[in-house]
Amino acid sequence: MSNIGFRVLERKRKVSESIVNEFRDAVTPHVSDNINRLFAAGPELKPFHKTGKLTGVALTVKTRPGDNLMVHKAIDIAEPGDVLVVDAGGDLTNAIIGEIMLELSKKQGIAGYVINGSIRDSLAFMEGDFPVYAKGVTHRGPYKDGPGEINVPVSIGGMVVNPGDLILGDEDGVVVVNYEDAEEILSKVKAQAKKEEEIFKSIKEGTVDRSWVDQTLKDKGCEF
Repeated sequence: MSNIGFRVLERKRKVSESIVNEFRDAVTPHVSDNINRLFAAGPELKPFHKTGKLTGVALTVKTRPGDNLMVHKAIDIAEPGDVLVVDAGGDLTNAIIGEIMLELSKKQGIAGYVINGSIRDSLAFMEGDFPVYAKGVTHRGPYKDGPGEINVPVSIGGMVVNPGDLILGDEDGVVVVNYEDAEEILSKVKAQAKKEEEIFKSIKEGTVDRSWVDQTLKDKGCEF
């Protein structure tokens, strides 16, 4: 009989390292455009690091608000390149991670954090390049009692993340690429990047075609 709500589960699949590496040059707007802008976290998630891009594989944690016991366990079992995606209920009262956990995570080879909650020791994050996205900052520390679960689906800011999905974060926010869709989305993202390069080139050369603006207005019945 399992203790539902207080379990460490096995991650049964994950995006390959080669796919993760190919996404390192991608930007979140291109990914978002190619998932119809649906599978991304809202603007309440903010980067708290000085610089650095987040690319890696989701190791998910669902915990009671203000409690980080299961986050500590996730650090211990994380593989290099994992992104700890922590759903702490969005509560900002108690921090989920701080400077000590930051150093533990770096030592473990963790790629970064996405936290539906708060952090503390924020200066340690803001002066470095270890990617951390969270909702806020508080000096109040966490409890370590549980319950919680590791490697279950979580939701952060409307973004549903499954264990093993690909996480991408930059200055514009955080998106998730489902395990099943990673190769298809990668191909579309590369095509969009190439297309935009051509647009920038035409702007510079003064050959950009802007006729679509008037055509769109006309099609929509605008008078001008």
